[in-house]
Amino acid sequence: MIHRLLAAMMALVVALPVFAAPAGDDTTDRYADARNVIAGLDKIVTPHGVQETFEVTLGGARQVVNVRGADRGNPILIYVHGGPGAVEMPFAWAFQRPWEDYFTVVQWDQRGAGRSYPLNDPKTLAPTMTVDRYRDDTIELIEQLRQKYGKKKVFLLGHSWGSVVGMAVAAKRPDLLYAYIGMGQFIDPVEGERNGFEWTLQQALKDNNTAAVKELKALEPYPGDFAGDRIDGERKWAVHYGALFAGRQDGDFYYRLPHLSPDYSSADIKAWGEGSDFTIKLVAPLMAKASFRSLDHLDCPVILFEGRHDELIPSPVAWSWFERLQAPDKHFVWFENSGHMMMIEEPGHMLGALLQYVRPLAP
Repeated sequence: MIHRLLAAMMALVVALPVFAAPAGDDTTDRYADARNVIAGLDKIVTPHGVQETFEVTLGGARQVVNVRGADRGNPILIYVHGGPGAVEMPFAWAFQRPWEDYFTVVQWDQRGAGRSYPLNDPKTLAPTMTVDRYRDDTIELIEQLRQKYGKKKVFLLGHSWGSVVGMAVAAKRPDLLYAYIGMGQFIDPVEGERNGFEWTLQQALKDNNTAAVKELKALEPYPGDFAGDRIDGERKWAVHYGALFAGRQDGDFYYRLPHLSPDYSSADIKAWGEGSDFTIKLVAPLMAKASFRSLDHLDCPVILFEGRHDELIPSPVAWSWFERLQAPDKHFVWFENSGHMMMIEEPGHMLGALLQYVRPLAP
């Protein structure tokens, strides 16, 4: 295994590697005091604010939604998490609070993921785990949120695997969106994997890392059949050389954050790991054919946030696609000091970009 934090590595370029929570003593909640401090700090107390977690049924599957914002009058921004199965709800406390002054932010554990995983029978859920079903779940969620909060449209932000879902929604129902925001945007699986592999191999060669070069060479021709162990082998060294977090050799600091989340209990963290395993096995093989290369027109504004050092979903592929995209309005924002996780790596720049390019598109 790569690291004990790993629940599973993604089987495709599109997804952020999925990590389980770090091992610990399940009988003693040693993070309770710290979690209470964070809950108090992040509590929404403004008169017209919203802070609630509830279940919805989307496509026949029960799923958990978290909504937070300082003013219900602000536009809704739905965060479509990566993976598949890599929920963002238990990490959001570390970066999202400033967004909530300007947006009503929705975190949602997708079908088969996180807190949504134990709400449904896996055997019943398994046949429904398709890209189209995730897309349609998102559309149903948008419709329910519009009705619940009295909104005409929403902003949709898709990160990593979530950018597959988000782009599909933007193509099918642009009328629901003020704009689509792609973060670590997936475009083409084969080209992305090849580019990422070549970059990783070059880093290993420059580093005279004979072990890495040997392991990577053994994977050629890459990506081949997109087998999970092949992708795992490449990701091991891509992450080591900063493709996930620029300038860092691993993401351990990040994957410990859920222990401090006021929205996730120890049982929820356990469900997250189980849901990740379940989801990846079913969805990853389907994603090898998911490509937006031929999609050159969208009927809603499009903003892409890309890390200059992102080699998990190589940003030059997104830039090439963006140059020929036709849309009512479009912006491409580089995060010069980021890999794949710019909301953590450059939180100030992220807030600034949301305010400069996204927020003005809503009345």
